[in-house]
Amino acid sequence: MTDRSIEVAAHNALGARDFDQLARLFNDEYFYDFGPWDSDQPYGYAPHDRHVICRSGDDIVGHVGWARRVIGVGDVEVIIAGVGGVLVSERARGQRLGNRLMASAAQSMLDAGGFDFGYLGCREEVVPFYTTCGWRRVYAAEWSIGRDGRPAGDAPGHPLMVLPVASELAAWPVGTIDLRGRAW
Repeated sequence: MTDRSIEVAAHNALGARDFDQLARLFNDEYFYDFGPWDSDQPYGYAPHDRHVICRSGDDIVGHVGWARRVIGVGDVEVIIAGVGGVLVSERARGQRLGNRLMASAAQSMLDAGGFDFGYLGCREEVVPFYTTCGWRRVYAAEWSIGRDGRPAGDAPGHPLMVLPVASELAAWPVGTIDLRGRAW
């Protein structure tokens, strides 16, 4: 097994080489469906304040990004770390690297402080992965700004996951979720 290191970096602390490698990681996976990756608005989604990056030697082989935001849930404001850009390169899959990245992301949220929950939306087929990482599914309608820049909504049932950070899972409010911006 190759030596791998995981680090957490602020978006503005990444260098040109880091951005080039992240672009390669994401374009290898998504270019044909979504076009080139853009760090300031990845595939039309919200950018990240923090990047949890796995390196194998000099190459970036895994990533989780998150950004701080206050969202509305019912009549309550909730401070979240919105998570996106969860990806492990094809050559590094099958070695539980995704679990390590998600654990490091959770720890980085705790270390940063001030978050009630981590939050992400995902495809149905990856819900079991996130569940093994400690995330829990919530059922609610969700409003956001879509990838096309227009308001978008999903009915209850679309996979939405939360991770208790400074709050207990039971503290997650009931009601429609308003992301007050683009999803991650």
